[in-house]
Amino acid sequence: MVTVKTMLAVAAIKNWHLHQLDVNNAFLHGDLNEEVYMNLPPGYELQEEKGRQMADYSLFVRKNGCSYTAILVYVDDIILARNDLTYINDLKRILDARFKLKDLGTLKFFLGLEIARSSKGISISQQKYALKILEDASYLSSKPVKCPMMQNLKLSRFEGQLLEDPTVYRRLIGRLLYFTITRPDLSCSMQVLSQFMDSPRQPHLEAAYRVLRYLKATPGQALFLPSHSEDHLKTFCDADWAACQDTCRSVTGFCIFLGDSLISWKSKKQHTVF
Repeated sequence: MVTVKTMLAVAAIKNWHLHQLDVNNAFLHGDLNEEVYMNLPPGYELQEEKGRQMADYSLFVRKNGCSYTAILVYVDDIILARNDLTYINDLKRILDARFKLKDLGTLKFFLGLEIARSSKGISISQQKYALKILEDASYLSSKPVKCPMMQNLKLSRFEGQLLEDPTVYRRLIGRLLYFTITRPDLSCSMQVLSQFMDSPRQPHLEAAYRVLRYLKATPGQALFLPSHSEDHLKTFCDADWAACQDTCRSVTGFCIFLGDSLISWKSKKQHTVF
């Protein structure tokens, strides 16, 4: 997803055309009645029972003089970026003759991300996904709140009543984690709540429901990638001081900008105590 956001940020700055394709029949469904064995792919070698995996690249670029083409592939979904609209149509015909593609036109919806474009830039949101989660949890009519987590809230894995059905919490957190793709405001909250997936308790579930109430107030909040921006990288990082009351470990957070476009961020507990 960082690659997707980086590509969109560059496209906004360079004013590239963005189109979407879908591969027909990308999946074959069937039952296997026998065991299947595969050889290790090139670049993957076992050394003392430890393997080194090769990166699976999904972004392909081609530059020819002033022309630039980028193709981003995720299973059967494809984003095609190009600074020349005429060549995009030619490339679509070439790819369709080989792979049988469905032309979805201008990029608007990709992997659950709603993408809107104007002369000022590109916005990425997950409003449809947010409303679906609120509906499934019966929180469409809930009272909204202005922040996803109460200030100075300290959750512990040892305090509070254990949930009778922990799958409710696990499923909710799993769905909420997908919001961190476009919502850096949820990154810290989800980092905290995802630590209790093994043995969730009532206070953890109540904190997760507060995130839903926050989403009720901001379902269409979007990540904006401006077109009038430079294309250099900027990084910021910080950490708290032993905020976890169970482990006394600190939490590190960072964010990376491409010009004025936020393309990557993370909030993660440190592995050791400093």
